[in-house]
Amino acid sequence: MPIKIFVILIMAKGWIRKTTKKIFIIANAIIALFFLIAALSPYINPNQIWLHGFLALTTPYLILALILFTLFWLISKPIWSLLPIIALLIGWQQIAVVFAWTGNSIFTKRKAENHFRIVNWNIQSFNGLSKDALAKKLVRNEVASSILKTYPDVICLQEFNNAESENNISLFKSTHRFYFFSKDHKRNDGTYQSGCIIFSKYPIIDSGRVVFPSEESLIYADLLKGNDTIRVFTTHLQSFKFKKKDYADIEKIKDSDESSLSASLSIMRKMKAAYQKRGIQTNLVRNALDKSPYPTVITGDFNDVPNSYTYFNIKGDKNDAFLQRSFGLGRTFISLAPTLRIDYILLDKQFEVKQFDMVDESLSDHIMLVADIRLKK
Repeated sequence: MPIKIFVILIMAKGWIRKTTKKIFIIANAIIALFFLIAALSPYINPNQIWLHGFLALTTPYLILALILFTLFWLISKPIWSLLPIIALLIGWQQIAVVFAWTGNSIFTKRKAENHFRIVNWNIQSFNGLSKDALAKKLVRNEVASSILKTYPDVICLQEFNNAESENNISLFKSTHRFYFFSKDHKRNDGTYQSGCIIFSKYPIIDSGRVVFPSEESLIYADLLKGNDTIRVFTTHLQSFKFKKKDYADIEKIKDSDESSLSASLSIMRKMKAAYQKRGIQTNLVRNALDKSPYPTVITGDFNDVPNSYTYFNIKGDKNDAFLQRSFGLGRTFISLAPTLRIDYILLDKQFEVKQFDMVDESLSDHIMLVADIRLKK
């Protein structure tokens, strides 16, 4: 009798081991498949298939899962490690834009004379993060101070507002007297305006605006630096427009609340609309970049991750300042997830990135980007 029990236990152990192995293989195969489908996101306009935009958000987590599977198989069954390794090699382009490997040296405030420093920041309409009324009144001055203490030559801001009661342009005009403001949104008979703005120490010899079909726009300024003309673009692409209720809905989904289904549907509808609009906006941006007669820099809040159609199509063959001179995931939006790098400084190959920094002043839900760049001769 004891022998029979022993045999049964041995057989049961073997069955459990085989079943567990099959489950791991199937799970690995499913994740590899989703990763490879997500790797197609840069080539599929979300205006046509919006779910690919959503898949791009999951890419960093799929990469992490495949790396963990690789380590697991190398320890337990090395031959099966080929499954995640092959998937990662096929989608290597996706890994290369998620994580910066070039190191994060100390950013020095002093810059060479032939370099110019550019700041990009979505300043959240000077609303700040504090709920205290008195603190909110100080935000506009604190934002300006935070930017100016980096000693920038060019400042690109999104969600910038200006009004007769609060002349925010004056915060920068004494040091950066040349500027171009998109004025995408107007209220109170035009006395309140908001949109994107470019401030410059260098003369602006031309400027322009590409209006998107639904809200927002792309603006550019042609800057005269010595004998060189540089075209700087900035833009704020369609956001998900999440309100307080939407963030509460996301928490319900995370907690598997009873109302999580209706919450999920509400969130998905907003995401779908945003992806489709960004697909259209991205093509307009790409068209404007292609027409530029000068070396070009584009900055902005793209509201999309590096694995997206938005990023890949706007970037094209440009360099990403973060990837050139930083290390890590580079999160630029402080809510929701640690993988949300949605703000960028991209530049033509004629430029060299000398320094890059990310400055979190806790004055906006976005992080300020600072880059020193040089036009190659």
